Amino acid sequence: MSVEGLRGPLAVLGDDAWIVGGGLRDALLGRPVADVDIAIAGDSAAAAERLARVHRASRFPLSSAFGAWRLSGGTLPVQVDITPTQGGSLAADLALRDLTVNAMAIPVAGAPELFDPHDGRTDLAARRLRAVGPRAFAADPVRILRLARLAEQLGFTIDPPSAALAAAATPALWSKAPERLRDELYRMMSLPRAWGAFAALDGLGGLGALVPELDQARGLDQSDYHHKDVLGHTLEVVEHSCALREDPGTVFRSDGPAITQILDEPVADGLTRGQVLALSALLHDMAKPATRGELPNGRVTFFHHDRLGAEMADSLALRLRTATRVRDTVVMCVAEHLQLGFLVHDQPLSLRTIDAYLRRTGAAPVEMILLSVADRLATRGRRSHEIQITRHLDLARQVMHAHLGLRARGPIASPIPGDVLAARFGRAPGPWLGEVLAEIRAAQLGGPITQARAMRVADRWVRAHPDPATVR
Repeated sequence: MSVEGLRGPLAVLGDDAWIVGGGLRDALLGRPVADVDIAIAGDSAAAAERLARVHRASRFPLSSAFGAWRLSGGTLPVQVDITPTQGGSLAADLALRDLTVNAMAIPVAGAPELFDPHDGRTDLAARRLRAVGPRAFAADPVRILRLARLAEQLGFTIDPPSAALAAAATPALWSKAPERLRDELYRMMSLPRAWGAFAALDGLGGLGALVPELDQARGLDQSDYHHKDVLGHTLEVVEHSCALREDPGTVFRSDGPAITQILDEPVADGLTRGQVLALSALLHDMAKPATRGELPNGRVTFFHHDRLGAEMADSLALRLRTATRVRDTVVMCVAEHLQLGFLVHDQPLSLRTIDAYLRRTGAAPVEMILLSVADRLATRGRRSHEIQITRHLDLARQVMHAHLGLRARGPIASPIPGDVLAARFGRAPGPWLGEVLAEIRAAQLGGPITQARAMRVADRWVRAHPDPATVR
């Protein structure tokens, strides 16, 4: 949307209101604009009420401390946030902002003269991100994450002195509300090239400040199956994960569209399954620094890094206050990311073995399979051969196809309840019952079965496994 396209619907706010921030930046760049910030010299509540009435939009307060209001819907073309000018004037307000490209303003009414006291228009033309002032990041370290995100999102370079200012402020990153860190992290995860944002953040020193385990992964060498250190491998896994969520058909062929549909499903916190996958990829090896070992023959090991990593990911997600479903998905992916690779050596797999693996992945089988593939594609050391990668990808396709087929069928329930089986065989419920039901489920994997067939399956199992309490 053009600048004039934004000004028209907002002109009712009068001469003391200005479009500022990222919305104006994107409009000047010719990029899509989803929301705009309005700085107003006056009563923000009254301005919000007036704009809402004209456009029949909904409104609600965002912050009692800053007097911010948000409006959306009705005939408004974008979401609008209205905030009183900070510091007593428009110039003071812009001086408090983070980057020069975000510190421009244009009035919503009257002559469309750009107010640009920090030369943001020049930086916009040069595709450069530059801090407004020396305390831009010290005043709010969360801006470091935003800087990295915008560098990737806009394809801009970061002004070296500004990068130094950001790096100096990284030790204070966790001094701010964790929800704000989480929200910026979510925005990075949601970018098509999320790994580029993570790499930019790492270049500022912010990735290690946010997740110290990743900083410890820098320079940590691995086995000869790997071609990069742990941190380099991690970022490459994120890259492959993003490529797979963008076009799963490159690996999974005709199943690609079905996978895309699943990845677009919402999880929580406004994230899709595909977006959460990027976080799982970022954290999947976070316990390697804590578990690195070396055998007498010189082989490097990371025993149980999957289990410890799941605990670490859980702690980080709790600290960031992510939604429970987001945390559960990430923890599951970290805990189980090795399991598909272990099955490569057991091929060919039965449908029963595949089903057991899928049930182990909980609610995230698609994400787990994609993470495993991305992990394998990012492991190309001198002892890693193409045939090994090919076998892994072949297995992943087989397991994914089986999952999609089972998913289309819906839940598989035993045609005979467990209590009926217990009564039929005169045995108290116990572990044996779970094994019988597993046998019945295995018979169901090929398609629905009758109660009579299910009972025959149960009979065979019980005859082969007499009740220990009756055996003398």
